Amino acid sequence: MHDVIILGAGISGLSAAKLLSEMGLDVLVLEARDRVGGRTHTLHDPRFGYTDVGGAYVGPTQNRILRMAKDLGVDTYLVDDSQYCLTEIQGSVRRFVGVIPPIYNPIGLLDLNNAIRTVDKMAAEVPRAAPWKHPSAKQLDSMTAKEFIERMVWAESTKILLDIFIKTVFCVETHEISTLCVLWGIRCGQGIERMSNISGGAQERKFVGGAQTISERLAERIGRERVRLSSPVVRVEQAGDGVTVTSERGETSVGRFAISAVPHAILQMIRFHPPLPARKRQLIQRMPMGSVIKTVTFYDRAFWKERGFSGCSMSDVGPVDFSIDDTKPDGSHPAIMGFIQAGTARRLSLGTLEQRKESVCQHYAKIFKMEEFLNPKDYIEKNWMEETYSGGCYSSIFGPGVLTAFGDALRQPVGRIHFAGTELADEWIGYMDGAVQSGERAAREILLELGKIPVDETFQPEPPPPADVSLNPTESSWLTGALPSVDTLLRFSGIALAAGLAWFFQSKL
Repeated sequence: MHDVIILGAGISGLSAAKLLSEMGLDVLVLEARDRVGGRTHTLHDPRFGYTDVGGAYVGPTQNRILRMAKDLGVDTYLVDDSQYCLTEIQGSVRRFVGVIPPIYNPIGLLDLNNAIRTVDKMAAEVPRAAPWKHPSAKQLDSMTAKEFIERMVWAESTKILLDIFIKTVFCVETHEISTLCVLWGIRCGQGIERMSNISGGAQERKFVGGAQTISERLAERIGRERVRLSSPVVRVEQAGDGVTVTSERGETSVGRFAISAVPHAILQMIRFHPPLPARKRQLIQRMPMGSVIKTVTFYDRAFWKERGFSGCSMSDVGPVDFSIDDTKPDGSHPAIMGFIQAGTARRLSLGTLEQRKESVCQHYAKIFKMEEFLNPKDYIEKNWMEETYSGGCYSSIFGPGVLTAFGDALRQPVGRIHFAGTELADEWIGYMDGAVQSGERAAREILLELGKIPVDETFQPEPPPPADVSLNPTESSWLTGALPSVDTLLRFSGIALAAGLAWFFQSKL
């Protein structure tokens, strides 16, 4: 009998296995795929060396995944954003430096600044571990992000930029996700700018050799004999003092405990006996995955850099909502990575790979105004909606009413079964860092039950990273906090106008 059987050999499941094995427990990891890594997937080919078609980016304050990488000997490199970015909004293409596109309309500029400040302030009030406990949780959870944006903002440009942000971060349309879910995600990601930025933000770095290297080395550290691939779990049975797990091939494994580290949506493919509690089953039915196709387009040379562009772009017409340079740190294999997301991903998934390739290249040629983009050296993509054991990416999505009705069942163990996965984190939810946090949290829950740690060690804050991976946080300009909202400006203008008119008429009397 094993001490713990873990379902899923992604970063979360393997992080749990590493911690448990280091504490002397016998673990077995069952993975449905023929590889480790889960929602990280690195392709290797002489044509392009290596490239990530799954999770890839890390940045400041993601200290758990940075700590894990350092422990495993996996280095990071900086994503290049030293040159101009481009934005396409309402048919207008403009270049800019940083992450916030230029808004030349004063009303639009004030509106965007106020929207970011308002959303960040509201997000900061959301409890990270239990967003459903927010004083206005029901009101926020009953409202879609689309409704919230339409009520809050004035300028169409602000609506478009927030729409792009939500698509890029959550891979859904704004009418498909609750406002509470969006605020919770922003809270866990430390604000809109942190989540959007390259330098100083969530897209600052990538792993040398690809993100899947983390899981590969975790499996080696745990012991390859403890990680069983191509073993989809179809049944989990609790009886007496143990858990029996049965794979699709009919193999059975027995453990004292189990950790499910697969996306909740995939749990519908597994039969539990006795059945999971009703609220847990209802929750699972309401946690779909985001819709995304990740594309990487290769060229003979980085001609966009030669002309002063970093390769970063965002667009409100697509097909690529957001692109970023994907050239290797030594300058080899010049490439642009682009996300096709949400409704656009679902629509274009009905076409062929060649059709998507042509559409992506035409988009780059148009937005960058460079015909060279029409002649790629190579093109690869990963449609995560086709992944049987993911069902989408990057993470689970909560529609209106789900978090307040079922949220407290998210991390609640069921007997001897504990739950992990990045969607169950309360820091950097949906990111690799969140996967590490939730995996180690589930492992500590079991260590607590076994009497190996005290209760105050179950939820451990991450200590600051070593000096060589300590990255400075982003800092907002004082001006962003001083600028008024459009409402305030109009009220002030109205008061000033009324005062002026009163003085004028009074002087005529």
